Amino acid sequence: MSKTTFQDLLDAGVHFGHMKRKWNPKMAPYIFMEKNGIHIIDLHKTVVKIDEAARALYGIARSGRKVLFVATKKQAKDIVAEKVKAIGMPYVTERWPGGMLTNFPTIRKAVKKMNAIDKMLIDGTFETLSKRERLQISRQRAKLEKNLGSIADLSRLPAALFIVDIQKESNAVKEAKRLNIPIIAMVDTCCDPTDIDYVIPANDDAAKSIDLIVGIACDAMNDGLSERKGDRDKETEEPTTSDDVPLRKMRARKFKKDDTRA
Repeated sequence: MSKTTFQDLLDAGVHFGHMKRKWNPKMAPYIFMEKNGIHIIDLHKTVVKIDEAARALYGIARSGRKVLFVATKKQAKDIVAEKVKAIGMPYVTERWPGGMLTNFPTIRKAVKKMNAIDKMLIDGTFETLSKRERLQISRQRAKLEKNLGSIADLSRLPAALFIVDIQKESNAVKEAKRLNIPIIAMVDTCCDPTDIDYVIPANDDAAKSIDLIVGIACDAMNDGLSERKGDRDKETEEPTTSDDVPLRKMRARKFKKDDTRA
């Protein structure tokens, strides 16, 4: 994994917090100073926290588990969708579906409904329906795709959540905490970091800041996925000895029989 540099964070404007009057005192440990009424985030601490989060994401990816990325704010949604889609992880960039985690079986039913419509399109069943029915189903499919298409491959609860702006995504935070799912998040100076397991103190409003930190997170996961693939390839190449065990037992039994005959 590549190391995050102080200069990279500085160039992306990660250090710009919110105005002093909007600050949350619980973010005090991560604030360096105040300048022109705006809090400046201590980037030395951000570097440390990003590396901690990257190691956690790397470990999750290498173990074959999923991280759900959540970012529905305008300046973050396209960035997250592009970067996270590239590594094959699930993400939510539209409205957070209520009960997404706490009522996961219902969400899965909706995803299965979407898959059932796709099957109808493939096997020709869709064409046998009336024009009105086709229109209704097409609208339903489009709505499901918009809200749930990016989590279609999420067959079980994620190992962790990565959140941009925990104030805006407060429902996601609440559901994750209720189920004890770890949260990795970009946390600005106006937020309460209490419920976040891996706090990344950073500007969560600027597109450059979001792009940099989400990119670092995705790179760490991509490294973990590559390492996992490499381990699997090695296992495939190495000859296994499991098939030899029954053979050795058969030989042992044969020798015993020969001894008896003798």
